[in-house]
Amino acid sequence: MWPRLMLVVSLLVGALSPALGATDSAAGMQSALETLKRANAAVVGLEVTAIADARSAQTLGRRRSGSGVVIGPDGLILTIGYLILEADTIQVTTRDRKTWPARPVAYDVATGFGLVRPLMPLRGISPVRLGDAGQAAPGEPMMVSTGGDDADVELTHLVSKRPFSGYWEYHIDVALFTSPAVGNHSGAPMFNQRGELLGIGSLFVSDALGHMPRVPGNMFVPVDLLKPILQELQATGSTRQSHRPWLGVTSGEQDGHVVVMRVTAGSPADAGGIQRGDVIMAIDGEPVDSLEAFYKRLWKRARPDDEIRVTLFRDGELQTITVRGVDRMTTMAKPKGI
Repeated sequence: MWPRLMLVVSLLVGALSPALGATDSAAGMQSALETLKRANAAVVGLEVTAIADARSAQTLGRRRSGSGVVIGPDGLILTIGYLILEADTIQVTTRDRKTWPARPVAYDVATGFGLVRPLMPLRGISPVRLGDAGQAAPGEPMMVSTGGDDADVELTHLVSKRPFSGYWEYHIDVALFTSPAVGNHSGAPMFNQRGELLGIGSLFVSDALGHMPRVPGNMFVPVDLLKPILQELQATGSTRQSHRPWLGVTSGEQDGHVVVMRVTAGSPADAGGIQRGDVIMAIDGEPVDSLEAFYKRLWKRARPDDEIRVTLFRDGELQTITVRGVDRMTTMAKPKGI
């Protein structure tokens, strides 16, 4: 990986950004190399096996692999939450190819972050610094590191910052989009030229620029969302904002409408009579014309299990049905003894 890291660093430095404090080419290259080498050393691989009856196994599989990065002096690892969702076993692989058992610490439905802690200290690994994604500008080069057996480093560029709504009842007001795409993106940390962590890899996207022409890339969850909730996550395993109504629908936007593409079996939506192909017109009488509007109307409810009036367009007619939401956290299976 060393030659690859050298190449990425040389491309990152480019004209020797003043942000690195470089006074000449050789000094700037060496400074950048040492900084990014330390950041890269904190990247780990994750191998996860979900419990046998995990609902998430239907879409994510029981065996999952991805990356994470050490952010705490006690070995606390930040990753993307879906990797550790309903985890039975977690194995961490460090850069020296040593493996360590680990346990899940937290999963935040609202941001998508996950936290993992090894059962034994990870000696010799310094935690990375959390950067300020809000200060990053489109066009800046970034380093993305991956861990595990296929550990690598890749150069990409931040190309846009904008809201993101996921089809799985997920929304964040600011996401980071990069291009070219990184294949092994799940949980992969993204660093700026100063070796500061800016985001955690979540998805492959075909519209990194957000408009035509379509440009493939990745979506990263910014670490700015982690800072205000990190203490709460470690203390409780989730956050207050994660305990909100969940219906169990997979939806998409079509011509200014929210269309149900799939209904999770046994979910509140299934029990309430929502069907595939339904167009969601309003939540509690408030019109919705986008996934963002749909989710924000839904999450306005004070309690996850409140009754929700959903107005649908089906078979040429409008109809309103009542669905009782559920706290998504309570639907997740746990290993025995937890």
